[in-house]
Amino acid sequence: MGNYDTIVIGGGPGGYVAAIRASQLGQKTAVVEKEHMGGVCLNWGCIPTKSLIRNAEIAHLLQNDGKTFGFSFENLKLDYSVAHKRSRQVSSRLVKGVGFLMKKNKIDVIEGMGTLKSATEVEVNGEVHTAKNFIIATGARAIVIPDIEINGKTLLTFHQALELTEAPKSMVVVGAGAIGMEFAYVFNSYGAEVTVVEMLPHVLPLEDEDISKEMEKQFGRAGIKIKTGTKVERIDDHGDRVTINISKEGKTEELSAEMALIAVGVAPNSKNIGLETVGVTTTQQGHIEIGDKMETSVPNIYAIGDVTGKLALAHVASAQGLIAAEAIAGQETHPLKYENMPRCTFTHPEVASVGLTEAQARDRGYDVKTGQFPFQPNGKALGMNENVGFVKIVAEEKYNEVLGVHMIGANVTELVAGPTGMINLESTLEELARTVHPHPTLSEVVMEAAHVTLGEAIHI
Repeated sequence: MGNYDTIVIGGGPGGYVAAIRASQLGQKTAVVEKEHMGGVCLNWGCIPTKSLIRNAEIAHLLQNDGKTFGFSFENLKLDYSVAHKRSRQVSSRLVKGVGFLMKKNKIDVIEGMGTLKSATEVEVNGEVHTAKNFIIATGARAIVIPDIEINGKTLLTFHQALELTEAPKSMVVVGAGAIGMEFAYVFNSYGAEVTVVEMLPHVLPLEDEDISKEMEKQFGRAGIKIKTGTKVERIDDHGDRVTINISKEGKTEELSAEMALIAVGVAPNSKNIGLETVGVTTTQQGHIEIGDKMETSVPNIYAIGDVTGKLALAHVASAQGLIAAEAIAGQETHPLKYENMPRCTFTHPEVASVGLTEAQARDRGYDVKTGQFPFQPNGKALGMNENVGFVKIVAEEKYNEVLGVHMIGANVTELVAGPTGMINLESTLEELARTVHPHPTLSEVVMEAAHVTLGEAIHI
């Protein structure tokens, strides 16, 4: 039995960050983790997928752009097993790093499944540990379509997809959110015939519509088939392949592939952890209800990350973790504005956005002005041979306040932090346009888009 000031249940990017901050603030702290420190993100999500995506980028470059750069191959061989092995090595290295951080910050790691027994007690492997405060950071899991058995061979979620040591010859991806689109890109780069099926009108349905349309065009150019506004009626497993019956506007079609990846979202890990026992309020979907300080309906219990249903992104969980730890320590905190959290999709081209889409801004009653600037005339983009895509800015007409920045193109996930800061500071188009951006860089396209939105275009 241990007695602590704060126990964090869940060691993902929200949980371990919260634990480190709590320890820094003088709290005797422990983390309960049932599997691996780093959670889904480091082990079966953000990190290994980005490693695979880097391999996919190189594969794409060698196969498609070799002549442009003056090199060629008579017998180019792509070995996906090496990509898989490297992804596991990258993941393992970072997980070990988190373990080091726990020791450095004198945080106890309690291995096992944690279940709250009271507002001050958690049971792990038959032992009860007490704490003045708890932070629940149990994350989420992949949603599985009813009556579909995920077998890891023909029917997969992202977890099983990351265990593949060979790229499939063909795959149907059900769901065109960030997870589905990233895997579609990876396997297409390794020669798989990929079809993406999405029930909503566009891929990446949470992005600005102009971005989604451009992504559909670029995926089509890469040979990925896109079927939007399409419903999956039935999936049949035949042992060595799957068939998927789909329908759109009354017309039906049968798809056949070696594998199907189910990527239709995530559900919170809120069951069987004692929430009902201690009286923590959850939504009908099972998300833990929280306030601005990450507090739940029980005064000394906080919740962060995917289990809250706010925004299922690792960096949001980490930001929530900092707030929860600081609130417990009695420090001043500042509420998160979730619509102003950056959102990224690591495909080719990449997508990054922050703030309101054009449709959201109009729905809220803003008088909206927008502007776009393409990467095509950008010197750095031309030098990289990465000149597709654009930056779109959504602004408010009266005061020129920047409401949203939406990007599709090379390395745009590295460009979104600046606009995120400016939007959170309620900056104007003038302030963004007159921020001197280094030349030659891709970031100049953000500045140029601000000029366009002001009606003062320079390079177009």
